[in-house]
Amino acid sequence: MSGAQGQFCAPYRVLPPKKAPVGSMNTWLSHLNRLSPVRPWMGAITPLSLRSDLIAGLTNATIVLPQGVAFAIIAGLPPQYGLFTAMIGTFVAAIWGASSVMVSGPTTAISAVVFATVSEFATPGSSDYVSLVLLLTLMVGLLQLTAGLIGLGSLISFISHSVIVAFTAAAAFLIAVSQLGPAVGLENGQGGAIHRLVAIWENLDGINPTAAAISVVTLACLIGVNAIDKRIPAYVVALVVGSLMGVIIGTDAAGVRTFAALTSAFPTFSPPEVSFDSVGLLLPSAVAVAFVGLLEAISIGKSFAIRRDESHDANQEIVGQGMSNTIGSFFQCYAGSGSFTRSGLNASSGAVSPLSAIFAAVSLALLLLLVAPLLQFVPVPAMAAIILYVAWKLINFAEIRHILRSSRSETLILLVTFVTGLVSELDFAILAGVVVSLSVFLNKSAHPIVSVGAPTDVNGRRVFMNAAAHNLPQCPQISNTRLDGPLFFGSVEHVGQAFKRLEQGFGPRTRILNLKGVGKIDLAGADFLLNELGRARRHGRNLYLIAANPQVLNVLKRFGIMARLSDKNLHNHKSTAIEAAVLAADDDICAGCELRVFHECTKKAKPPDLKTGSGDQAGLQSAP
Repeated sequence: MSGAQGQFCAPYRVLPPKKAPVGSMNTWLSHLNRLSPVRPWMGAITPLSLRSDLIAGLTNATIVLPQGVAFAIIAGLPPQYGLFTAMIGTFVAAIWGASSVMVSGPTTAISAVVFATVSEFATPGSSDYVSLVLLLTLMVGLLQLTAGLIGLGSLISFISHSVIVAFTAAAAFLIAVSQLGPAVGLENGQGGAIHRLVAIWENLDGINPTAAAISVVTLACLIGVNAIDKRIPAYVVALVVGSLMGVIIGTDAAGVRTFAALTSAFPTFSPPEVSFDSVGLLLPSAVAVAFVGLLEAISIGKSFAIRRDESHDANQEIVGQGMSNTIGSFFQCYAGSGSFTRSGLNASSGAVSPLSAIFAAVSLALLLLLVAPLLQFVPVPAMAAIILYVAWKLINFAEIRHILRSSRSETLILLVTFVTGLVSELDFAILAGVVVSLSVFLNKSAHPIVSVGAPTDVNGRRVFMNAAAHNLPQCPQISNTRLDGPLFFGSVEHVGQAFKRLEQGFGPRTRILNLKGVGKIDLAGADFLLNELGRARRHGRNLYLIAANPQVLNVLKRFGIMARLSDKNLHNHKSTAIEAAVLAADDDICAGCELRVFHECTKKAKPPDLKTGSGDQAGLQSAP
């Protein structure tokens, strides 16, 4: 083989080693290796890292104590279930997870979804409700574990970040509304946000001033301590202040409710009660909770991996979350995920490895020995105030403003998810957001950018830019067209229409089609290229392809496109393609062209100067 095709295709004849088939023994062994409790980080522990992780773990235990109680209440569960999850769930996820500093356990968003979905089938706090929640946790864990073992981690990145931003905001709003009543001494009503707000409005005369005062003082203390120094365990301090205020005033005499003492400070082995009817009832909710948990965990894990310049294995993280929820369901834990608040505290406290999260779980267990009996002195309004603060901090106002200002498609995803979460169910909001997100993705994929480039000088450098956007002159014979995006069955129609629009009023003799921005070509895309090649030849025109990606070259070869190209029609760089196109351009047209768009045009005859008769053609005619 000679010419361009031989020159640029030869390096790609050596194929990489074949990967083992998906169903092969080696592949399954590599997947099952993710289940091993012996993780790489365990061999890197040093006395210095051990000390740093211990300090970070102790710090984390202080913040998760009130949070665990608050999140359990949000989920409609007795307080101890949040603490069980903060112990067992955190411990297991630290061993099998992929992040060095992420701390898993109970989270606000998942607690809200659990409450919104399971409360439809049982009364929150009842034994039936607890049984359904534990079964839901087992189902979530198995779904996540399966997803991690078959390698679905990369699919999570296809879901827009706006989905989780809007979903979290909707969950925060619902959480806040659910705690307004308890914060002022009213009963926690039933139904959605609108029903609860209406119930509070209709019962304003029943507000307990003492309860309202306790919640205001607790909230003010929490905000004030956070403003002074974020290293102070503000949740603990605020809860202590609110509890002391309740003791001084006298909660019983003032009609202010307090929490019941913990029935148990430590979880016990208790397998979930499984029935086919309950599984069918909870399956949609389990999918939603599993999905939300994975979005949270992977987003947090990737975020801290980038900050710390570490690698992140999304599939291993999914396995870690699946193991956490699966094992946790047997020890009275409800579904959890990664916590950005506790992970951020862990990182800022000097955590080095997942051992810090393990220390946090163990420290919480020891701490409960001391404080478990004190829960009966905590007023409900004090905890409601803390949950209101958590809900407020859950909304990412800066990110919402950024989305609203920067992208109409992301704004659509944001609004659909948020509004659906308010007027419908939270799990359905996730589904709606995902559907819109995927629709936007498919729409963008079906409309790749088709543009004509022309050279210009930028800061003394010769670069190619969009000719139409920058009003640059184009060669009358050569169209330097670039395609950015996939060329597949969903986009060929759009690309074909774009080609026709570019040809209106301008029929170039030669088209250079740059495929460097194309990452995917399927059978329909290959047929489109073959049709364009045939159309060009029928009209006496040339078509040059620029391709350097080995995968794209392999597709061109597999679908027979290379066999239809001559040696000079395939290039791996635009300079060689332009050089070949200019060389094949009509000399008579070049002689009369004053644009000289490309550097390569200097190799063609220049137009004669009508006054002096000078020029390449004149010189050639006068030569002996």
